[in-house]
Amino acid sequence: MESTPAIRRDFAATLIYRIGTTISYQMLMVAVGWHLFNITNSVMSLGLLGLVELIPYFFCSLFAGHIVDTYSRRGIATIACVMHVLMGIFLMYVARDIFEPVETYIYVSVAILGVGRALLRPAYQSIFGQVIPRALTPKYSAYASSGYQVCVISGPALGGLLIAGIGLDYTYLIAGLFALFGQYGVFAVHLKNLKRDKNTAPFWESFVESIQYVKNHKLLLSAMSIDMLAVLFGGAVSMLPAFVKEILHEGPETLGLLRAAPAVGAILLGFYYAKHPILVNSGKYLMFGVAGFGLATIGFSLSTTVWMSAFFLFLTGAFDSLSVVVRIAIFQLTSPDHMRGRISSINGIFVGSSNELGALESGIAASVMGLAPSIAFGGAVTVFVAMGFYQFATQLRNLHVKDIIENEVKND
Repeated sequence: MESTPAIRRDFAATLIYRIGTTISYQMLMVAVGWHLFNITNSVMSLGLLGLVELIPYFFCSLFAGHIVDTYSRRGIATIACVMHVLMGIFLMYVARDIFEPVETYIYVSVAILGVGRALLRPAYQSIFGQVIPRALTPKYSAYASSGYQVCVISGPALGGLLIAGIGLDYTYLIAGLFALFGQYGVFAVHLKNLKRDKNTAPFWESFVESIQYVKNHKLLLSAMSIDMLAVLFGGAVSMLPAFVKEILHEGPETLGLLRAAPAVGAILLGFYYAKHPILVNSGKYLMFGVAGFGLATIGFSLSTTVWMSAFFLFLTGAFDSLSVVVRIAIFQLTSPDHMRGRISSINGIFVGSSNELGALESGIAASVMGLAPSIAFGGAVTVFVAMGFYQFATQLRNLHVKDIIENEVKND
């Protein structure tokens, strides 16, 4: 199936939405991490940031998926963008000490961002699935992944440079305003002419239906589970402010560089997979990517220079991209359109909660074991996770994405 101008146009608009909101979020979080560590000088405070975001994210996610499947996807995406703008403006005043105690208001702002992120994920995944035909999912998933990683480069790098150049307050403001760019994409995508089955069930019935679907779909459940465990223990990035300051003895510019390094690897691999989708032996590639991510994390823990750290973080992004493009394809190809928001929210809980719990785990481990040993430990566990899934998750291991696409085309 070939792309049409309409598909390319709507994909570009959807990608603009994701780019604007992701850059906004990335800039806000790198600024918040630097701000908080300067106040507390504690790795535990960085871990608590993850927990503070996780709690509202977790409780709002399933409800967010329900309303995305029930109401206007464009409207939900707009609410998420507005929340980012407001938090950027609010944090600007927090950085100016207008609101005190500063630490408390930072945590409150991050909690609100957690609610916004709970809305962002199912809205984006549902719009993507609505405008991209299933047969083209592997190709556009790879492009989308690369676009996301561009944001992961530019967001932290720009955030670090702005903190050093113009200060935290204006960095927060600019970060919030980037979400307006995402809002433009929300308005630009054409959804009104596309038919979709809306969810009409009450919340509890809707919730149970989506849980049962994921529970009974072994391939989807396995893909979510390996992602969750890999992210949970491979969270070296959450400790970067402390790593930069205590081990590399550098400033916010280096923090921005290292936060961006994984994305460089992911972008290069992502564009390659867009041209050469992983249609055969897809499950094995996914597991190899998870194992490689863990090994690269161990290498990063042993690094003592900026460029060595950047190299191993580059590898984590390259290996992560290998598994991400397969996982996105699995999610999009196995999710019915009328349940896409709810399934995306469940996937978000698996992955998003493990991001925040991973940050907390990394903070606790770093305070007990030391910073570098805790990162190495997380990488080693990630390798064992990949080995365990290779041994026991046979349906995922034997997956060929082309088989799913062929079945979908046959059933249409």
